[in-house]
Amino acid sequence: MTTTTDHGLAGHSPRLSEGLPVTTPNRKKFNWSFAARILLLLLAAALTLGPVLWTLTTSLRSPSESFKLPPSFIPWNPDFTSYGEVFKQLNIFLLVLNSALVTGVIAVGQMVSAALAGYAFAHLKFRGRGALFSIVLATMMVPVQVTIVPVFMLIRGMGLSDTLLALILPAIPTAFGTFLMRQYFMGLPAELAEAASIDGASPWRTFRSVYAPLAMPGMAIVGILAFNFHWNEFFRPLILTISEQNFTLPLGLVSLQGNLGTGSISVVLAGVVLSMIPALVVFIFGQRALQDGLTAGTGK
Repeated sequence: MTTTTDHGLAGHSPRLSEGLPVTTPNRKKFNWSFAARILLLLLAAALTLGPVLWTLTTSLRSPSESFKLPPSFIPWNPDFTSYGEVFKQLNIFLLVLNSALVTGVIAVGQMVSAALAGYAFAHLKFRGRGALFSIVLATMMVPVQVTIVPVFMLIRGMGLSDTLLALILPAIPTAFGTFLMRQYFMGLPAELAEAASIDGASPWRTFRSVYAPLAMPGMAIVGILAFNFHWNEFFRPLILTISEQNFTLPLGLVSLQGNLGTGSISVVLAGVVLSMIPALVVFIFGQRALQDGLTAGTGK
């Protein structure tokens, strides 16, 4: 006959467990910092997406329901007639073509000019480099409204008044892009230029074959930011163009307001939604390059 022995504390007498420390259930503390960050993110998302959502839903209402109070964010009976009115009132294809041409050329021009200027300030040594770069940075503090009169006089002197070139040429030099590309080139090793120089490469060949391919993420940032800014630009086209055939999309959208603002808000916002589509497409296809460029050099 065999007997079994229980080695656990549960089956022993109370005397064996008297000397053990008393344990309490592990309760997780509420993380107030994490909750505050989540609330801030939700608030930022609501402030950012709220106007976009209101614009989209209002464009899907009939004009009589546009001013309904309280406003509803869900159009239960979507009405697409406002989008048809946009195509009736505007030559939308010409406006989009003008905006795409102006914005695309400016974006490519800023990418090239900023890369060249940034490389020169970062890796080329010449007299007055620091003073000249300080002047370039100082121009970032000057608003476009201050320089519009000299730019207008210069454009008129060149015989380019009321042309698309009047919008393109003054916008290609970019102080911010030059600053951004200079910082990007300074993050690249200078030994590359020394090795290229030993192999007999000229400064232009060193830039084109060595540094420019490595700086593509930074150039992509300059191009995407330039596209988003000039796609929505209103002030300069308003001053520098007169003919409707040279109008860009923001100028055309203003005409949807009608005389003294008597136009339908649904039609205006339908035009705004249509104008957002190209910029949204550029952002979707360029967000990977934008992310790579912003995180380059962080070691992540």
